[in-house]
Amino acid sequence: MPLAVASLAFLASYALRVLARGLPDVALDLCLAVTLAAWALFAVDYAVLWRLSGQRLGFVRTHLLDTVVLILPLLRPLRVVKLYEAVQRRHGRPRLALHARVMAYSGLSTVLLGFTGALAVFQQERDAPGTTMPTFGDAVWWTCATLSTVGYGDVTPVTPTGRLIAVGVMMIGMALLAAVTGTFASWLLQVFSREDDERPPGS
Repeated sequence: MPLAVASLAFLASYALRVLARGLPDVALDLCLAVTLAAWALFAVDYAVLWRLSGQRLGFVRTHLLDTVVLILPLLRPLRVVKLYEAVQRRHGRPRLALHARVMAYSGLSTVLLGFTGALAVFQQERDAPGTTMPTFGDAVWWTCATLSTVGYGDVTPVTPTGRLIAVGVMMIGMALLAAVTGTFASWLLQVFSREDDERPPGS
């Protein structure tokens, strides 16, 4: 629970720093302090888990999600799926099916990456000369078009940092699209295969 609260605090403080223009310096400093404190808490949690595991570098391979959310703390809510699975196992209920887990992770990832990507690129682009993202709505529209691999081109980043963020969003968008498409195709194949197995001979 403390880490969940810290995740929400991190996201809220970062969003306030980007979106709430005109805040006094004291409020901005407070938001920055909350962001850094939450990140420090995540780092301590990761270090303790690493120490207790005794796996050394193997811990990074076996806990890839934990490593990702340490580098990108805004993605920490993705752990809610793992938490749900742990509760299900504790009550003796079956875990989420593989397809459901992939779809859940992909859906949460898309929403979180879309929001945080829009925040990050908007922070870089809003005051840049010749910007096409003067409002956060423009940044959200650009993120949706980029994550869906549509890429209309009507809104594009013009700063080097904004373009670097765009490359990351593009790569993640393609990966998510491939994961969702592949999982859906696999599910359909299993359904059709099950129907064939259940069909009476000669029908």
